[in-house]
Amino acid sequence: MKKIFFVVSVMLCFLNMQCADDDSITSDPDNLLIGNWVDPIYDGEKITFERAVSLPEEGYGILFKENGDFVERSSGWCATPPLFFFDIDGIWQLDDTLIKITKDNYPTNYGWRIVSITANELVVQRELTDQEKDYRELMDLFDEIYKLSISVACTDANDWTFTAYGAKACGGPKGYIAYSTKIDTASFLQKVETYTNLEKAYNIKWGIVSTCDLPKHPVGVICENGHPVLEY
Repeated sequence: MKKIFFVVSVMLCFLNMQCADDDSITSDPDNLLIGNWVDPIYDGEKITFERAVSLPEEGYGILFKENGDFVERSSGWCATPPLFFFDIDGIWQLDDTLIKITKDNYPTNYGWRIVSITANELVVQRELTDQEKDYRELMDLFDEIYKLSISVACTDANDWTFTAYGAKACGGPKGYIAYSTKIDTASFLQKVETYTNLEKAYNIKWGIVSTCDLPKHPVGVICENGHPVLEY
């Protein structure tokens, strides 16, 4: 009877090992990144994780597998109770201290720069992708254009005009912007042209799509409370 009990026990133990979660991975001293990281603490672009034996049943966590597979356990973007956690598969690659992650859902590609890593703690910082860097360059330039366009108070509509700016992926301008003829109009229009050409290049480079409707063409500018308003 004891022999039967021993055999059954061994079989149950073996079955439990076979049925154990694939995410039950201990740390690898040769590659500290391998394993499960949970309980994220966010500080701006910086995230601090703690190591765990496995991903939580009801909580956020990430898993780096030795074969390059990546798993994110998440409840998705909609954080309305009750939360339902599920796994999102992807792959990861380490380039020096940059973790490049590709997932099956948005955001599909992004990077985390390793700030520090120990056997029990991982600190990473979000690294902008090349597309995000290009987009930020566009937004910085448009911010310059917008600030110039409102650098003079609108008191006399006769001193104001407008120009098209930007490029929709389907063709045509993105919109129109008013500006005062009392500013350095040559410099202003040059910035607008540069922005438009950069956006055209951005759309082609990153395969951006858009609707093909064109923005309504203004007929003039009026002044309201010191601000220029396009008139249609």
